Amino acid sequence: MKTEELTSSLMERFFRFVQVWTTSDSVSADSGNQPSTQRQFELAKILEAELKDFGLKDIQVTPHCYVYGRLPPSSACEKIEPFCLLSHIDTVEEVSGQNVKPQIYKNYDGKDIVLKSGDILSSQNDEALALAAKNHETIITSDGRTLLGADDKAGLAEIMTALEYFSKNPEIPHGEIEVCFSPDEETGHGMDNVPLNLIKSKYAYTVDGGHIGELETECFNAFKSEVTFTGVSCHTGSARGKLVNAISMAANFLSNLPRHEFPETTDGYEGFYAPMTIEGSIESAKVVLFLRDFDIDNMQKRKSMVENLAQTTAQAFGGKAEVLHSQQYLNMKDGFKNRPDVIEKLVSAYKKAGVEPVFTPIRGGTDGSRLTEMGLPCPNIFTGGHNFHSRTEWASLEQMEKTVEILINLCQNKE
Repeated sequence: MKTEELTSSLMERFFRFVQVWTTSDSVSADSGNQPSTQRQFELAKILEAELKDFGLKDIQVTPHCYVYGRLPPSSACEKIEPFCLLSHIDTVEEVSGQNVKPQIYKNYDGKDIVLKSGDILSSQNDEALALAAKNHETIITSDGRTLLGADDKAGLAEIMTALEYFSKNPEIPHGEIEVCFSPDEETGHGMDNVPLNLIKSKYAYTVDGGHIGELETECFNAFKSEVTFTGVSCHTGSARGKLVNAISMAANFLSNLPRHEFPETTDGYEGFYAPMTIEGSIESAKVVLFLRDFDIDNMQKRKSMVENLAQTTAQAFGGKAEVLHSQQYLNMKDGFKNRPDVIEKLVSAYKKAGVEPVFTPIRGGTDGSRLTEMGLPCPNIFTGGHNFHSRTEWASLEQMEKTVEILINLCQNKE
């Protein structure tokens, strides 16, 4: 499979995948439904058919919409330890993922890209885009009326293209490779029903990162806090001394969270409080927060602060407050202490592709975070996608090509 053919196949596959509507639904997912949207099965079936074409074995789409397959080892490579590659099928619900119309800008020169929505991609305020312009890379965007879906259809396309490479080049030696594509990663439920009974590998790699070179081995500790305020309703005309407004309590609670510790005011290793939703009435109002911190002890302090602030607010208004914390995922850093070779193999594959690894913390989480908790160490590989979860999301075709090359290198690693 020649380089030009590989590039053409990668781009065609990526364009085809992003046009399949796979937006997930957090409310449905939180209610225990998986997949949270039935439309995710459409892409799952497409992936299943392609895996069959590539000659993988034990292929199946589970009732919960996980796609599994196994590429048997080539001759004389049976003793190489297998590993699993993962990406997710769904896209985030905050921006529409329906009717995606990918746009392509070859030999990008750094000029503003004005999307049909009026949104502008500018290399003047996007360092990664400026670097892509310097290298005259091929840039892919949506038309601005939807997200692009590079998160994580770039990862899906890259894994599938690497598998196609081995399918069309049977003489190239490789070990056994498992693949597992998951639903509902964006809702935080991507690993709720992962078919561990099918996965035999003892380690894995997610392909769900961003800029070229990123190699992620640590992430946030993540909790969701649901704060419910209960008030007392009465006629507003005779409310003095009687009415306790739950909406006012919720608003006061939010206004007293530390603004310097919000997502928009933090970066690097700084944690945050992220107000996600607020809804309710005079009698009952609910605030949902995401708590994030790289240090688990600091996370406990954040949880305590939310509890104390909620109770103080309720007491000041004469109402009641209830706080429910639920764990979403934990920092995967400690999961590699007994398997440093998992990272070493990946570093070797990067360098063989001419890519210098850049170790950056994930200011979020991946399915790999949960898998690492489950005992499968799982670093995260870049995809070449940028500005995720937005209408200005874009991807670099050249960076995507490098990811495919790294995956091919990984599969041939004999250590």
